Amino acid sequence: MSEPPKLVVVLSENWTLTPPRDLRALVRMAVEAEAAGADAVMVSEHLALGPRSNAEGEPVNPREYALPGNQPPETPWPSSIVLLSAIAAATTRIRLAASAIIAPLRHPIELAKELATLDLLSEGRLVVQPTVSWHRDEYEALGVPFDRRGELLDEHLAAWQVLWRDSPASFNGRHYRFEGVYAEPKPFRPEGPRLWFGGRSLHPPLLRRLVAYGHGFNPLGQPTADDLERLRNALAAAGRDLGEIELVGGTRAEFASAEGVADLEPALATIPPQLARGFRSFCLKPSQFSDDPAEVGALCARVVDYLATLA
Repeated sequence: MSEPPKLVVVLSENWTLTPPRDLRALVRMAVEAEAAGADAVMVSEHLALGPRSNAEGEPVNPREYALPGNQPPETPWPSSIVLLSAIAAATTRIRLAASAIIAPLRHPIELAKELATLDLLSEGRLVVQPTVSWHRDEYEALGVPFDRRGELLDEHLAAWQVLWRDSPASFNGRHYRFEGVYAEPKPFRPEGPRLWFGGRSLHPPLLRRLVAYGHGFNPLGQPTADDLERLRNALAAAGRDLGEIELVGGTRAEFASAEGVADLEPALATIPPQLARGFRSFCLKPSQFSDDPAEVGALCARVVDYLATLA
C-alpha cells in the first residue's frame, strides 16, 4: 500500500473562525491539526497592505481565499516567521510551511538567518515558499523597486545557499554583496530548509527556480498537463526527476451563500482527480467548512481519515 496523501492545514485567513488578535488560537489549531494526523500547517504573509490591495474586488464570502487584488487593506497578516516559531515550540512532528515568504522585501542575510534559526528550532520541519508577490504598494512602502523583484528573489536564493553552507560566506551579486560574513547558526540540514515554489502560471523564471532549488510545487490554481510536462522535461534536462518534487494541490470550497460555510464532501471530491495527476499533498482552510474553533481538530481528523482511504 502506498503512503496516504498528506493534509496541509492553512492557518492564515481564518478570521471568520478565530478573532484576528487571538494568535494563540492559531497555535492551538496547529496543535490540534498535529494530533489529528495532519502533515503540515501553512502560514502566508504580507508585511503591509496599501489602499489598492482590493482593487480587483473583495470576496463575496469572507471565507474565500485571499488572492492577488482581492484583500481589504485592513486584512491581518501576522508575521509568518514569528507565528511559526510559536507553533514550532508547541508541536513536535508537523511541518511548518511558510508560504509565501516575500523575500525581496528583506535583505538576504537577515532573512537567511531568520529561516535558518526557525529551521533549527523546529529540527528541520520548516518548508519555505519564496515569492515576489504582487502588491506594488507594499514594495513602495518599503522602498524596494517593484520591477526588480524577480532579480532580487534570484539573488536571495543564491545568497541563501552560500549563507546556509559556508562560514565565512561571501556573495557578489548585482543587488546584494557581502564578504567574509559568519551567519550562525546554520539550518538543521546543511542544504537548508525545503523550498517550494508556486504562482498563477509556470512562467520561465518560476520553472528555472523550481529546477535549480525546488523541493515542491505549490501552484495557485491547477497547472495544465502541458505545465507538468514542461516541468518534467526541464527537471530531466538538469538530471532531476519529477518524483523528487512534492506536488501540492488543494480543496476549493463551494459556497451556497455569502454568509455560510461550505460542505466538506464536494471539496474532498476534488482530491482524487488531482491524486491521479501526481499530487500528494492537499491544502485545506478550516474556516471554509466551520465557524466553530472547537471543531477544527475533528475536521482535520475527518480529512486525514478520508485521505487514508486513497492510499
